[in-house]
Amino acid sequence: MTRSLVVRRVGGQCLVEDLGRRGMSDIGVGRSGAADRGALRLANRLLANPDHAAAVEVGIGGLEVEVAGGAVTFCVTGAPAPVLVDGQAVGSHALVVAGAGSRIEVGMPASGLRSYLAVRGGVHVAPVLGSRSRDVLAELGPAPLAEGDVLPVGERPTEQPSVDQVAPPSFEAPATLRLVRGPRDAWVRDVELLVRGSWTASAKTNRVGMRLEGPALAHAEPGRQLPSEGAWRGAVQVPPDGDPVLFLADHPVTGGYPVVAVVVDADVDRAAQVRPGEPVRFVWARG
Repeated sequence: MTRSLVVRRVGGQCLVEDLGRRGMSDIGVGRSGAADRGALRLANRLLANPDHAAAVEVGIGGLEVEVAGGAVTFCVTGAPAPVLVDGQAVGSHALVVAGAGSRIEVGMPASGLRSYLAVRGGVHVAPVLGSRSRDVLAELGPAPLAEGDVLPVGERPTEQPSVDQVAPPSFEAPATLRLVRGPRDAWVRDVELLVRGSWTASAKTNRVGMRLEGPALAHAEPGRQLPSEGAWRGAVQVPPDGDPVLFLADHPVTGGYPVVAVVVDADVDRAAQVRPGEPVRFVWARG
């Protein structure tokens, strides 16, 4: 019998994610993939999986799965959440073996937004356009998890894990994100407001982007039109209302609002762990 994880309870948004689809933006398909790429890579390295193996991205906790068909080795990375096996705490960021019939629970993290439940062999759902990732904007890839879903587990890799535990991260607020100037920084009257102002992730924040609340960035020439141009993860767009949007994993491949700054790639994973309502601080990156 094929090993699998059977979904018994879903709290927040839970999605299957790998490292996404590469090289398809010319046909309108974004990369998508794990919002916190570093957390997914860490889980796969602990398990001796390939970097691109798929896992479950658990938004703000509340996932319970039952192991079927044989024992699995798993770990939870990203936002440090309570992890239980049959009601017993086992901790996050550590390798754990759960036998057939066991129930794995991922609770609400103390800090951060997204945890990653990964299994040795990877979550082996059918790929779509070469990836097992769910893109919530394009509605592409496996559907969000629901009670009763069955997630097949892939074959165990031949390589053996070399480390069985790492220290969990802390995602204390405010997140400090480094910026470089964007190609359209002159389209707003005062781009320095990004680093001077106080910003909060709004309730509209999701995998597409972080909507920011704070001092409005006024357009230098209101009504001026910008043809759509390529967009990328980490770009900070300013729509006409002046509230910046920081693009995250499922951003559109093009955009028609000026990109006035870009969060450096090394800090985008941290941005993906900001909860709605938390403060965000921007600083200019130093060369």
